[in-house]
Amino acid sequence: MGTSTSFLTSKSSRLAASGMFAQIWGIPDDEYTPRVRDAIAALTVELDMLRTQLRQTRRTLEEIEKAADLDPLLPILNRRAFMRALSRQIAAVGRYAAPASLIYFDLDGFKSVNDTLGHSAGDAALRHFTNLLLLNTRESDVVGRLGGDEFGILLCHATLELAHAKADSVAGKLRASPALWNGTSIGLAFSCGVFELTSRESADSAMERADAEMYVRKRLAGRGRQAAVTAPANI
Repeated sequence: MGTSTSFLTSKSSRLAASGMFAQIWGIPDDEYTPRVRDAIAALTVELDMLRTQLRQTRRTLEEIEKAADLDPLLPILNRRAFMRALSRQIAAVGRYAAPASLIYFDLDGFKSVNDTLGHSAGDAALRHFTNLLLLNTRESDVVGRLGGDEFGILLCHATLELAHAKADSVAGKLRASPALWNGTSIGLAFSCGVFELTSRESADSAMERADAEMYVRKRLAGRGRQAAVTAPANI
């Protein structure tokens, strides 16, 4: 801070000596006394320092805001940030008529992993599943953790058919690549609901529909199955 202040003071003194302050502040020559010059120089130094501090504060706030949007364990969005992204995408569907879909994942039997192998193994399994999702999504897609063992993918420019294909692909890759923890293979499976977004939905209602269909499929069709969701015609 001392070096910065010294540099700014020296810079301001050079400007003052050159008479530029008088031009910048519109001070008549007969009023531009050494005392006025020194006062303006001090104010200019303080303003420069405040601008620097403001830039640093903005950068810090951006970092804090970014961290607040991330899940504490996994390198993906938390539920709050995911829901915000979902709201934005629903608005874009209405504005540009571009398709977008939501996939809601629920890991089947995940509690038994924690109960049998411990929470460290459970965390390793969650990281494995997260990495698999990230490796199989595009940069424009959004991945988030919606609960303990619940995840979501927001697929931009994707119809219901494409979302089904993505869910099938993720299921196949998960079967082919089980999580590993201390040499132990952890088999994972999921149930999921697939929903093509419409401008008539809110983020909450879209999530509720995908969640409800996921549980229907979990009960009626068994695990590891994805479900299609369409909006009722009277909405």
